Amino acid sequence: MNKLFITLLLGLSLISSSSWSADFDKGFAAYNSGDFATALREFTPLAEQGNASAQQGLGLMYTRGEGVLQDYKTAVKWYTLAAEQGDAIAQYNLGVIYDNGEGIPQDDKTAAKWYTLAAEQGDASAQYNLGLMYFDGEGVLQDYKTAAKWFRLAAEQGDASAQFNLALMYEDGEGVLQDDKTAVKWYRLAAEQGDAKAQTNLGVMYAKGDGVIADKVYAHMWGNIGSSNGNENGGKLRDFLSKEMTSSQLEKAQDLARECVAKNYKGC
Repeated sequence: MNKLFITLLLGLSLISSSSWSADFDKGFAAYNSGDFATALREFTPLAEQGNASAQQGLGLMYTRGEGVLQDYKTAVKWYTLAAEQGDAIAQYNLGVIYDNGEGIPQDDKTAAKWYTLAAEQGDASAQYNLGLMYFDGEGVLQDYKTAAKWFRLAAEQGDASAQFNLALMYEDGEGVLQDDKTAVKWYRLAAEQGDAKAQTNLGVMYAKGDGVIADKVYAHMWGNIGSSNGNENGGKLRDFLSKEMTSSQLEKAQDLARECVAKNYKGC
């Protein structure tokens, strides 16, 4: 299971407005309008006074180079101050920086520490990244059961990558009892969100009859859709099945694929 590229959350949009002061409101509005100079001017004194939301906001601005020169060390300073006050978004973003080694020495153990704190507060992205770390044994002892736990929590919040990885674990019986039907369930949920790998793997399950009744038409449909979304293996599955299908089966599969795309992959 490959570690996926981790992106930073646009954390400011997730801060509860009930904690905002008038000055923070002004800075937040300025940030959203692209007036980073005003945002910086409003956030800085609040952050220096210990306001975690403003600290997290400054961390984001220094991470992205918005209104300031990009400076990961300064971002870490502000994220750490907010994270130590329990700000889950700052904890997650701090985990990302240590995970990627952006401007500071890469440190899996410290990344896992901050991801854990954010994950325990329900942050789905942190839960997913922590699942990857337990799966790969990065910064923590490899533990498939714990990886499955964190993937499940993120998957239940709708994280498509977590749904895909949890499906893989059920298909392979890693950290959970092997269960093709449950694998199909999670592949389908990720596929419905447009995850090309999940769409292709769902097609494979139909082709083999694992967890579902074998059906070349639906296998071709999902492989075709996965290919259209950039998954090379989807195209291979589609082309392999095409050689074994009748012209009427192919026509039906292609019609179903068009209908599925029109329905945004729901109920296919």
